[in-house]
Amino acid sequence: MTASLVRRVAAEAVGTGSLVAVVVGSGIQATELSHDIGVQLLANSLATVFGLGVLITLLGPVSGAHFNPAVTLAAWFTRRRAGDGPALREVAAYVPAQVAGAIGGAMLADAMFARPLVRFSTHDRSVGHLWLGEVVATAGLILLIFGLDRIGRASLAPVAVASYIGAAYWFTSSTSFANPAVTVGRAFTDTFAGIAPASLVPFIAAQLVGTALGLGAVAVVYGCPARTPDDVVVPHGEPELSSS
Repeated sequence: MTASLVRRVAAEAVGTGSLVAVVVGSGIQATELSHDIGVQLLANSLATVFGLGVLITLLGPVSGAHFNPAVTLAAWFTRRRAGDGPALREVAAYVPAQVAGAIGGAMLADAMFARPLVRFSTHDRSVGHLWLGEVVATAGLILLIFGLDRIGRASLAPVAVASYIGAAYWFTSSTSFANPAVTVGRAFTDTFAGIAPASLVPFIAAQLVGTALGLGAVAVVYGCPARTPDDVVVPHGEPELSSS
């Protein structure tokens, strides 16, 4: 299928917002049902795995299911390096939509659980080992997504990406935000999944470092791309650039 830029941007906003609603909402539910932190994290991670897999399957054919500025920027850089021309129009449209969607998703989750729509998180995450966890989590995600594209297995992304994020919840110290837009959205909720606004800049910086390292790993492992990665997460039709 093909989709206009407006429809693709809408899919990115809805997808990112839904993802944050799943992450935040399941975190709230988990803390209400159990006082065991391990059980809370297990519930939160399982909900995220299932939700992310569904969202990639549903919206990937429309927008490519980035839901993540790091993925969008990596796709732009890879296309530029491949000589296909930078898709700056898409980047300029996708990233704000992802951030706005993430904030809206956090507010929606709070509303569903009768919490204040906006209460900035007090969960400080300004610690070096958490930043390292974000570098590792984001680098692995970029390697996975673009590695699947290089080997022609992008159709496996719904399962592979969701599985990776689920695993990274547990093997990284930061519980794998790996997404600047989601990180911003989670600052708007003072719940289990929140992050203090003061922790945003180093977290996002770590994610961008991880993005660069992930692209470097793709280049080392797979060499120069044989084709332009039009389909970033899952295959989608050649986009129309009309605004309707």
